[in-house]
Amino acid sequence: MKKIGIIGLGKMGMNLGLNLMEKNVEVVGYDNSEKTREEAVVKSLTVKNSIDELLSDLDNQKVVLLSTPAGEITNELVKTLTEKLKPGDIIIDSGNSYYKDSVKNFELTNEKGIEFLDCGTSGGMEGARYGACLMIGGKKETFNQVEEIFEKLACDQGYLYTGKPGSGHYLKMIHNGIEYGMMQAIGEGFDILNASEYEYDFEKVASVWNHGSVIRSWLIELVGNSFRDDPKLEKIRGVIDASGEGKWTVEEALDLCVPVPVIANSLFVRNQSKVNDSFSAKVVATMRNQFGGHAVVKK
Repeated sequence: MKKIGIIGLGKMGMNLGLNLMEKNVEVVGYDNSEKTREEAVVKSLTVKNSIDELLSDLDNQKVVLLSTPAGEITNELVKTLTEKLKPGDIIIDSGNSYYKDSVKNFELTNEKGIEFLDCGTSGGMEGARYGACLMIGGKKETFNQVEEIFEKLACDQGYLYTGKPGSGHYLKMIHNGIEYGMMQAIGEGFDILNASEYEYDFEKVASVWNHGSVIRSWLIELVGNSFRDDPKLEKIRGVIDASGEGKWTVEEALDLCVPVPVIANSLFVRNQSKVNDSFSAKVVATMRNQFGGHAVVKK
Protein backbone atom coordinates (compact mmCIF):
# COMPACT_ATOMS: atom_id res chain seq x y z
CA MET A 1 0.00 0.00 0.00
CA LYS A 2 1.30 3.42 -0.98
CA LYS A 3 2.07 6.06 1.62
CA ILE A 4 -0.73 8.66 1.58
CA GLY A 5 -0.38 12.39 2.01
CA ILE A 6 -3.43 14.16 3.45
CA ILE A 7 -3.79 17.92 3.15
CA GLY A 8 -6.47 19.30 5.45
CA LEU A 9 -6.65 17.79 8.94
CA GLY A 10 -9.98 19.21 10.07
CA LYS A 11 -13.10 17.30 11.10
CA MET A 12 -13.01 14.96 8.11
CA GLY A 13 -9.34 14.86 7.13
CA MET A 14 -8.14 13.98 10.62
CA ASN A 15 -10.60 11.10 10.86
CA LEU A 16 -9.77 9.82 7.37
CA GLY A 17 -6.12 9.79 8.38
CA LEU A 18 -6.79 7.92 11.62
CA ASN A 19 -8.98 5.45 9.73
CA LEU A 20 -6.17 4.67 7.28
CA MET A 21 -3.57 4.41 10.04
CA GLU A 22 -5.75 1.87 11.82
CA LYS A 23 -5.75 -0.16 8.58
CA ASN A 24 -1.93 -0.17 8.56
CA VAL A 25 -1.57 2.53 5.89
CA GLU A 26 1.28 4.99 6.39
CA VAL A 27 -0.13 8.54 6.49
CA VAL A 28 1.61 11.91 6.35
CA GLY A 29 -0.50 14.99 7.01
CA TYR A 30 -0.40 18.75 6.62
CA ASP A 31 -2.72 21.58 7.61
CA ASN A 32 -2.11 25.31 7.34
CA SER A 33 -3.26 25.73 10.95
CA GLU A 34 -0.47 25.21 13.48
CA LYS A 35 -3.03 24.37 16.17
CA THR A 36 -4.58 21.69 13.98
CA ARG A 37 -1.17 20.22 13.21
CA GLU A 38 -0.45 20.03 16.95
CA GLU A 39 -3.77 18.26 17.56
CA ALA A 40 -2.92 15.75 14.85
CA VAL A 41 0.45 15.00 16.45
CA VAL A 42 -1.28 14.32 19.77
CA LYS A 43 -3.39 11.72 17.93
CA SER A 44 -0.20 10.09 16.59
CA LEU A 45 -0.45 11.31 12.99
CA THR A 46 2.84 12.09 11.27
CA VAL A 47 2.60 15.78 10.40
CA LYS A 48 4.73 18.05 8.23
CA ASN A 49 4.97 21.83 8.46
CA SER A 50 4.61 22.57 4.75
CA ILE A 51 3.29 21.08 1.54
CA ASP A 52 6.85 20.72 0.22
CA GLU A 53 7.87 18.74 3.33
CA LEU A 54 4.84 16.49 2.92
CA LEU A 55 5.53 15.81 -0.76
CA SER A 56 9.21 15.08 -0.13
CA ASP A 57 8.23 12.36 2.35
CA LEU A 58 5.93 10.49 -0.05
CA ASP A 59 6.73 7.61 -2.40
CA ASN A 60 8.08 8.07 -5.91
CA GLN A 61 4.52 7.97 -7.24
CA LYS A 62 2.87 10.44 -4.90
CA VAL A 63 -0.74 10.12 -3.77
CA VAL A 64 -2.23 13.22 -2.15
CA LEU A 65 -5.72 13.25 -0.66
CA LEU A 66 -7.35 16.65 -0.16
CA SER A 67 -9.85 17.22 2.65
CA THR A 68 -10.28 20.96 2.32
CA PRO A 69 -13.22 23.39 1.96
CA ALA A 70 -14.91 23.45 -1.44
CA GLY A 71 -14.29 26.36 -3.76
CA GLU A 72 -11.33 28.70 -3.94
CA ILE A 73 -9.24 27.00 -1.25
CA THR A 74 -9.35 23.59 -2.91
CA ASN A 75 -9.06 24.95 -6.45
CA GLU A 76 -5.97 27.01 -5.57
CA LEU A 77 -4.48 24.02 -3.79
CA VAL A 78 -4.92 21.88 -6.91
CA LYS A 79 -3.13 24.58 -8.95
CA THR A 80 -0.27 24.63 -6.42
CA LEU A 81 0.07 20.85 -6.45
CA THR A 82 -0.02 20.78 -10.25
CA GLU A 83 3.17 22.83 -10.22
CA LYS A 84 4.86 20.61 -7.63
CA LEU A 85 3.86 17.09 -8.71
CA LYS A 86 5.12 15.10 -11.67
CA PRO A 87 3.31 13.05 -14.34
CA GLY A 88 1.75 9.92 -12.89
CA ASP A 89 1.22 11.37 -9.41
CA ILE A 90 -2.36 11.27 -8.11
CA ILE A 91 -4.58 13.89 -6.44
CA ILE A 92 -7.80 12.76 -4.74
CA ASP A 93 -10.27 15.50 -3.80
CA SER A 94 -12.39 14.00 -1.01
CA GLY A 95 -14.20 17.23 -0.12
CA ASN A 96 -17.59 18.60 -1.14
CA SER A 97 -16.35 20.36 -4.27
CA TYR A 98 -18.78 21.52 -6.95
CA TYR A 99 -18.63 18.93 -9.73
CA LYS A 100 -17.93 21.56 -12.42
CA ASP A 101 -14.88 22.67 -10.42
CA SER A 102 -13.76 19.04 -10.30
CA VAL A 103 -14.05 18.74 -14.07
CA LYS A 104 -11.90 21.88 -14.45
CA ASN A 105 -9.37 20.55 -11.94
CA PHE A 106 -9.20 17.26 -13.85
CA GLU A 107 -8.55 19.14 -17.09
CA LEU A 108 -5.87 21.28 -15.42
CA THR A 109 -3.99 18.33 -13.95
CA ASN A 110 -4.47 16.18 -17.04
CA GLU A 111 -2.56 18.74 -19.12
CA LYS A 112 0.48 18.02 -16.94
CA GLY A 113 -0.02 14.26 -16.90
CA ILE A 114 -1.08 14.35 -13.25
CA GLU A 115 -4.01 12.11 -12.32
CA PHE A 116 -7.11 13.48 -10.53
CA LEU A 117 -10.02 11.71 -8.85
CA ASP A 118 -13.10 13.42 -7.40
CA CYS A 119 -14.40 11.57 -4.36
CA GLY A 120 -17.73 12.39 -2.76
CA THR A 121 -17.54 11.43 0.92
CA SER A 122 -20.61 10.71 3.04
CA GLY A 123 -21.10 9.44 6.57
CA GLY A 124 -19.96 12.48 8.49
CA MET A 125 -17.12 12.42 11.00
CA GLU A 126 -18.03 8.95 12.25
CA GLY A 127 -17.98 7.58 8.72
CA ALA A 128 -14.62 9.16 8.01
CA ARG A 129 -13.21 7.57 11.15
CA TYR A 130 -14.75 4.11 10.99
CA GLY A 131 -16.05 3.52 7.47
CA ALA A 132 -17.36 6.06 4.97
CA CYS A 133 -19.55 5.97 1.87
CA LEU A 134 -17.43 7.02 -1.12
CA MET A 135 -18.37 7.96 -4.69
CA ILE A 136 -15.35 8.26 -6.99
CA GLY A 137 -15.10 9.79 -10.46
CA GLY A 138 -12.16 10.02 -12.86
CA LYS A 139 -10.16 7.75 -15.15
CA LYS A 140 -10.84 4.09 -14.45
CA GLU A 141 -7.17 3.20 -14.71
CA THR A 142 -6.34 5.84 -12.08
CA PHE A 143 -9.07 4.52 -9.78
CA ASN A 144 -7.69 1.00 -10.20
CA GLN A 145 -4.26 2.13 -9.00
CA VAL A 146 -5.61 3.40 -5.66
CA GLU A 147 -8.77 1.35 -5.19
CA GLU A 148 -7.27 -0.24 -2.10
CA ILE A 149 -7.30 3.17 -0.42
CA PHE A 150 -11.04 3.55 -0.97
CA GLU A 151 -11.64 -0.04 0.12
CA LYS A 152 -9.87 0.64 3.42
CA LEU A 153 -11.62 3.98 4.02
CA ALA A 154 -15.12 2.73 3.22
CA CYS A 155 -17.61 0.69 5.20
CA ASP A 156 -18.63 -2.70 3.82
CA GLN A 157 -19.85 -2.21 0.21
CA GLY A 158 -19.43 1.50 0.80
CA TYR A 159 -17.54 2.71 -2.27
CA LEU A 160 -18.44 3.03 -5.93
CA TYR A 161 -16.49 3.99 -9.05
CA THR A 162 -18.98 6.31 -10.75
CA GLY A 163 -17.42 7.00 -14.15
CA LYS A 164 -15.91 9.99 -15.89
CA PRO A 165 -14.39 13.02 -14.13
CA GLY A 166 -16.88 15.01 -12.06
CA SER A 167 -19.28 12.10 -11.60
CA GLY A 168 -18.25 11.39 -8.02
CA HIS A 169 -18.90 14.90 -6.80
CA TYR A 170 -22.05 15.11 -8.95
CA LEU A 171 -23.44 12.02 -7.22
CA LYS A 172 -22.53 13.42 -3.80
CA MET A 173 -24.27 16.71 -4.71
CA ILE A 174 -27.52 14.88 -5.45
CA HIS A 175 -27.07 12.78 -2.31
CA ASN A 176 -26.87 15.96 -0.25
CA GLY A 177 -29.92 17.41 -1.97
CA ILE A 178 -31.86 14.32 -0.90
CA GLU A 179 -30.42 14.73 2.58
CA TYR A 180 -31.82 18.28 2.74
CA GLY A 181 -35.33 17.01 2.04
CA MET A 182 -35.13 14.11 4.50
CA MET A 183 -33.87 16.31 7.32
CA GLN A 184 -36.51 18.93 6.64
CA ALA A 185 -39.31 16.34 6.83
CA ILE A 186 -37.98 15.06 10.18
CA GLY A 187 -37.72 18.61 11.50
CA GLU A 188 -41.27 19.48 10.46
CA GLY A 189 -42.65 16.30 12.03
CA PHE A 190 -41.13 17.13 15.39
CA ASP A 191 -42.36 20.72 15.00
CA ILE A 192 -45.96 19.46 14.80
CA LEU A 193 -45.42 17.22 17.83
CA ASN A 194 -43.95 20.15 19.75
CA ALA A 195 -46.98 22.31 18.96
CA SER A 196 -49.55 19.64 19.79
CA GLU A 197 -51.55 19.21 23.01
CA TYR A 198 -49.59 16.05 23.87
CA GLU A 199 -46.49 15.85 26.04
CA TYR A 200 -44.06 13.67 24.14
CA ASP A 201 -40.57 12.70 25.23
CA PHE A 202 -38.82 13.40 21.92
CA GLU A 203 -35.82 11.20 22.71
CA LYS A 204 -38.17 8.26 23.27
CA VAL A 205 -40.14 9.16 20.12
CA ALA A 206 -36.94 9.06 18.09
CA SER A 207 -36.00 5.75 19.71
CA VAL A 208 -39.28 4.00 18.99
CA TRP A 209 -39.32 5.32 15.42
CA ASN A 210 -35.89 3.80 14.97
CA HIS A 211 -37.11 0.35 15.97
CA GLY A 212 -39.05 -1.16 13.10
CA SER A 213 -40.72 1.93 11.62
CA VAL A 214 -40.48 2.80 7.94
CA ILE A 215 -38.62 6.05 8.76
CA ARG A 216 -35.91 4.45 10.90
CA SER A 217 -32.55 5.96 9.95
CA TRP A 218 -29.25 7.33 11.17
CA LEU A 219 -30.76 10.83 11.07
CA ILE A 220 -33.50 9.76 13.50
CA GLU A 221 -30.81 8.25 15.73
CA LEU A 222 -28.83 11.50 15.66
CA VAL A 223 -31.78 13.70 16.50
CA GLY A 224 -32.57 11.34 19.38
CA ASN A 225 -29.05 11.93 20.69
CA SER A 226 -29.68 15.67 20.56
CA PHE A 227 -32.96 15.39 22.46
CA ARG A 228 -31.20 13.32 25.14
CA ASP A 229 -28.79 16.20 25.75
CA ASP A 230 -31.33 19.04 25.30
CA PRO A 231 -34.94 17.72 25.46
CA LYS A 232 -36.56 20.82 23.93
CA LEU A 233 -33.49 22.15 22.06
CA GLU A 234 -33.63 25.25 24.22
CA LYS A 235 -29.87 25.77 24.14
CA ILE A 236 -29.69 26.58 20.43
CA ARG A 237 -31.35 28.85 17.92
CA GLY A 238 -33.15 27.52 14.86
CA VAL A 239 -30.54 28.75 12.38
CA ILE A 240 -29.52 26.26 9.66
CA ASP A 241 -26.45 26.94 7.57
CA ALA A 242 -26.03 25.47 4.11
CA SER A 243 -22.71 24.36 2.63
CA GLY A 244 -23.76 24.66 -1.00
CA GLU A 245 -24.77 21.22 -2.22
CA GLY A 246 -28.53 21.82 -1.93
CA LYS A 247 -28.27 25.01 -3.95
CA TRP A 248 -26.19 23.24 -6.60
CA THR A 249 -28.73 20.40 -6.74
CA VAL A 250 -31.62 22.79 -7.30
CA GLU A 251 -29.67 24.72 -9.95
CA GLU A 252 -28.86 21.46 -11.75
CA ALA A 253 -32.52 20.42 -11.60
CA LEU A 254 -33.55 23.75 -13.14
CA ASP A 255 -31.00 23.30 -15.94
CA LEU A 256 -32.33 19.80 -16.63
CA CYS A 257 -36.01 20.83 -16.28
CA VAL A 258 -36.51 18.27 -13.50
CA PRO A 259 -39.05 19.25 -10.80
CA VAL A 260 -37.62 19.03 -7.26
CA PRO A 261 -40.19 20.79 -5.03
CA VAL A 262 -39.19 19.02 -1.80
CA ILE A 263 -35.45 19.67 -2.13
CA ALA A 264 -36.03 23.24 -3.32
CA ASN A 265 -38.35 24.02 -0.43
CA SER A 266 -35.91 22.57 2.10
CA LEU A 267 -33.26 24.92 0.73
CA PHE A 268 -35.58 27.93 1.02
CA VAL A 269 -36.40 26.96 4.61
CA ARG A 270 -32.69 27.16 5.42
CA ASN A 271 -32.64 30.69 4.08
CA GLN A 272 -35.78 31.50 6.06
CA SER A 273 -34.23 30.08 9.23
CA LYS A 274 -31.92 33.08 9.37
CA VAL A 275 -34.90 35.19 10.44
CA ASN A 276 -37.36 32.61 11.84
CA ASP A 277 -36.37 30.73 15.01
CA SER A 278 -38.63 27.70 14.44
CA PHE A 279 -38.49 24.36 16.26
CA SER A 280 -38.17 22.44 12.98
CA ALA A 281 -35.11 24.54 12.12
CA LYS A 282 -33.60 23.67 15.51
CA VAL A 283 -34.13 19.96 14.79
CA VAL A 284 -32.41 20.20 11.40
CA ALA A 285 -29.58 22.34 12.80
CA THR A 286 -28.86 19.84 15.56
CA MET A 287 -28.85 16.91 13.11
CA ARG A 288 -26.22 18.70 11.02
CA ASN A 289 -24.18 19.28 14.15
CA GLN A 290 -24.43 15.61 15.14
CA PHE A 291 -23.24 14.07 11.87
CA GLY A 292 -20.94 16.71 10.46
CA GLY A 293 -19.84 18.83 13.39
CA HIS A 294 -21.47 21.83 11.72
CA ALA A 295 -21.80 24.75 14.11
CA VAL A 296 -25.08 25.57 15.81
CA VAL A 297 -26.02 29.04 17.01
CA LYS A 298 -26.28 29.03 20.77
CA LYS A 299 -29.00 30.87 22.64
